[in-house]
Amino acid sequence: MTLDRNDDLFSTRRAGVLLHPTCLPGPWGVLGVSARTFVDFLADSGLSIWQTLPIGPTHRDLSPYQSLSAHAGNPDFIDLLELVEAGFLSHWELSQPAPSARHQLLTLAAERFFNTEGTDLNGLDQPGYQHFRENNDYWLDDFCLFCAIREVQALPGWLQWPECLRDRDKQALQDFIDQNRSRLARIRFEQFLFQHQWQGLRDYARGKGILLFGDIPIFVAHDSADVWANRNLFKLDERGEPRAVAGVPPDYFSLEGQHWGNPLYNWEAMAGDGYQWWLERLESQRHLFDLIRIDHFRGLQAYWEIPAETPEPKYGYWVPGPGDHFLEACFSRFPDLPLVAENLGMISDEVEELRKRFRLPGMAVMQFGFDGSPDNPHLLHNHHERDLVYTGTHDNDTTLGWYQSLDDHTRSNVNRYLCTSGEGMPWPVIEAAFRSVCALAIVPMQDFLGLGTEARFNTPGTVEHNWIWQMNWNFCRKSLSTKIHDAVRQQGRLPRC
Repeated sequence: MTLDRNDDLFSTRRAGVLLHPTCLPGPWGVLGVSARTFVDFLADSGLSIWQTLPIGPTHRDLSPYQSLSAHAGNPDFIDLLELVEAGFLSHWELSQPAPSARHQLLTLAAERFFNTEGTDLNGLDQPGYQHFRENNDYWLDDFCLFCAIREVQALPGWLQWPECLRDRDKQALQDFIDQNRSRLARIRFEQFLFQHQWQGLRDYARGKGILLFGDIPIFVAHDSADVWANRNLFKLDERGEPRAVAGVPPDYFSLEGQHWGNPLYNWEAMAGDGYQWWLERLESQRHLFDLIRIDHFRGLQAYWEIPAETPEPKYGYWVPGPGDHFLEACFSRFPDLPLVAENLGMISDEVEELRKRFRLPGMAVMQFGFDGSPDNPHLLHNHHERDLVYTGTHDNDTTLGWYQSLDDHTRSNVNRYLCTSGEGMPWPVIEAAFRSVCALAIVPMQDFLGLGTEARFNTPGTVEHNWIWQMNWNFCRKSLSTKIHDAVRQQGRLPRC
């Protein structure tokens, strides 16, 4: 599907769900029967958008916004059961418990893949693998080398590697490659499997009328293949330490502000080659998704720079971003680029003007609408057709948890505005979002399930108990599909045939 910027997704009313793939149950990975079962549920419910968080490989904190790569897929998503069907593993091997079973099984599958002609399983063969390598050579080799060194060194990050590897000495890297060819091949094979299974899911979803909606974090993790391989594109010192890092000042999500720790871009260096690194990043995501959100869009107009020597967010300051020059380069390369701007938090008039100059849809969040001001942009009567409305985001409490935590005065405001007694929450909020003039209405799966704070996915500014919630298939009964379908239909959001 190609989206024309003049006649695109936002010319029709749709409804969708926000759910990260890690929330799906699947003991051997989710990009198989688990994801397809969820797509079936969406189709039965009349939903036509599946929004995820970033899908790259994560660090130990599991945050999808601090990935090891801006291009790679998370190998933990790979469904090992599909490797049994392809003949690279056996059911018996899959049934053997071991602390490192997944790693061992992928290693075994890779050995068999490279040592046999195999059977063509819709492109899961040697020609398909070579095609994948050729199409992804702009990031794949650096990523595989980064991950292989990381495995061997077993250290917290690339700054702790031996200097010759840290600084990418050519001879040292070649020596490492020569000594670790099977390890590198296994990591490449994992990325091939991820891409193969993801494209299979995307094809299946399209066949059911479901579009995939992805998310690009504006910044990348310091401990990533991208920073290690492109140090000149970031604000780093001679050793590779960040001179300053990203974050945000105090706002709705955190009264103390947030210290993200991501290195900041050297935008002048990026502009020197026409933002090639970013264009390649967008190219990768276009192959994975039908619609793409840029998280923290305001950083393109101005970003909060926190000096390394004074790491508290309050000591940061705003620095102008690349703005129009950057977006012009993006749309010159990809005229039909399907971008959505995350414009939440402290948003200035300049940020909104930039977004509107490029006709980028923004976001309204129902939970943010009840500060008592009739001019609040998140209230229903202030919504805009070409925007998206959410009941809440991955950074919010669930809508039920949010409602239950409100003070009496604010809860009364919610009830009066939505003409509800509060009974049946969060459905009064879901139904209000569906009534919005916004073309796309997105609801976190936890809200459709009516779950409370115990199902919250992330709490900004904290590092524990995040990114681990998983859905129970028992919740997805036929009665829930029928309830969602009826609500979607009543507000004219069923997908058009």
